[in-house]
Amino acid sequence: MRQFSQLFAELDATTSTNAKVEALQRYFAAAAPADAAWAVYFLAGGKPRQVVPMALLAQLACEEAGIAPWLFDECYQAVGDLAETIAHVLPRASQTSKVGLAEWVEQRLLPLRGLPPAESAARVRGWWRELDDQGRFLLTKLVGGGFRVGVSKLLVQRALAAHGGVDAKRVAQRMMGYTDGKVVPSAERFAALVATVEEGAPERADEGQPYPFFLAHQLDGTAETFTPRLGPVQDWQVEWKYDGIRGQVVKRGGRVWVWSRGEELVTEGFPEIVALAQELPDGTVLDGEILVWQDPEPGAELASGSEPAAGLAGTLAGRPAPFALLQQRIGRKTLTRKVLADAPVTFMAYDLLEQDGQDLRERPQGERRARLEALLARTRLKLSPVETATSWLDFAQRRARSRELGVEGFMLKRLDAAYGTGRTKADGLWWKWKIDPMTIDCVLVYAQAGHGRRASVYTDYTFAVWNRPPRDRHEADAVLEAIAGKEPAQPGALQLVAFAKAYSGLTDEEFRQVDAIIRRTTIEKFGPVRSVRPSLVFELGFEGINRSSRHKSGIAVRFPRMLRIRHDKPLHEADTLQALEALLPG
Repeated sequence: MRQFSQLFAELDATTSTNAKVEALQRYFAAAAPADAAWAVYFLAGGKPRQVVPMALLAQLACEEAGIAPWLFDECYQAVGDLAETIAHVLPRASQTSKVGLAEWVEQRLLPLRGLPPAESAARVRGWWRELDDQGRFLLTKLVGGGFRVGVSKLLVQRALAAHGGVDAKRVAQRMMGYTDGKVVPSAERFAALVATVEEGAPERADEGQPYPFFLAHQLDGTAETFTPRLGPVQDWQVEWKYDGIRGQVVKRGGRVWVWSRGEELVTEGFPEIVALAQELPDGTVLDGEILVWQDPEPGAELASGSEPAAGLAGTLAGRPAPFALLQQRIGRKTLTRKVLADAPVTFMAYDLLEQDGQDLRERPQGERRARLEALLARTRLKLSPVETATSWLDFAQRRARSRELGVEGFMLKRLDAAYGTGRTKADGLWWKWKIDPMTIDCVLVYAQAGHGRRASVYTDYTFAVWNRPPRDRHEADAVLEAIAGKEPAQPGALQLVAFAKAYSGLTDEEFRQVDAIIRRTTIEKFGPVRSVRPSLVFELGFEGINRSSRHKSGIAVRFPRMLRIRHDKPLHEADTLQALEALLPG
């Protein structure tokens, strides 16, 4: 644990990419293989499962430090991170443990699950006493299931490649599925990550292992600028961008595996896809999107005009359902008949990565597409339609229909592009040409401190809209005075209704300015959360919206982010719940 905590401190202390990679290399060179295996798991995004509730850990810290809960809460308010607060308030350790990371995880932390609370508490107390501040911080993060570190998976792969003298693409391939919680990291798995092979030799992989996903870059600007930037439309394959779960379907040895982009094995959650993929020949890997698909209602072939009523530009029957419906399938352990009927899932394939056991990723996009079309012609799997147009302006006009069709815009793929690894332009080029987000003007009502380097600044905000339009500024001001006086809202009266939380989109300087306002206008404190006197209007952007019985507003938005502070807009002109409802899909 000492080596890993030192690595964490080095990574946390710098923003330099090279310094992070060098620190990782030093760690991999010095650590025992079993410890390095677990380090890779956590650094690459593997999530430890919570084995002790954080509230219990806070209580134990108060008892161990001999302080009152109110004093601990005040420390927490100043620090902003629970694990860091616990590490600071605990008495200094009389000795320092030399136990390695693998032993900590496998023989200490994992066996905590299922133990009586009193036994878990006694063990955690003992462990705190043999660790320094940094070790306690990490232990608490791991026990509480909240470990995060400022290093990307790409940097971990670079460091492993340099440590083992292996091509980084090979390491990326070997790491696919490494953070899936169903397989325990081990010294053998770490050795396999950095094993040297003869130049040009094929990579030996587990039978169900997928390929690293190729990621697109965001394309901004207007269509008028695309020809000098991208060249003619004829050089590009243009497809709709779907709002689902990116995934790969692997068919080898008579079996089917379904992987998400998050490198989770999700086969059991989507039996419909498994059934469809059984029609594929062995040695096939498809890239595509997991979607809930809505077939057209009988008699709905034509809308009020002569244009097809459903489908993507009339190419497919039906349309993708809102992501909220797909969410009903995510993480379910039991798939009832009702769930399968209400949210029927399909796989929309848009690339062929392996055929007859042959890796096709170095082949050009156009060739892979032709092979994919021929392959899927013999199956019931859906094929992502390719759109054609004579100009980028024509594509821009079609893109304007994206929300009507249940998609997010276009994907642009160069016909000569290989299928790369991660978000790189070295092997090929993909662009995502997304539609502009939906927006609403809303009011800041609650705030919470951030994490990491933003732990001392209030950066996590809750926003509200009016339940109806205020008659005028005076009526709105009366509501603000009532909020400041802690008067409860009266049924049927004008009030602000919370509907979304967001923590991204502002610059560091803007966060500092808002933080100062929050501290001046705080009304009450609820643990780490402050209620504030409403004084700021923000423009909030989001990718999707749906009804939700779990939220007081009855509305849930997807991927909310702050676009700007509306210093130009008075509070009584902020948007209403009715404005949000008007954005709901029909």
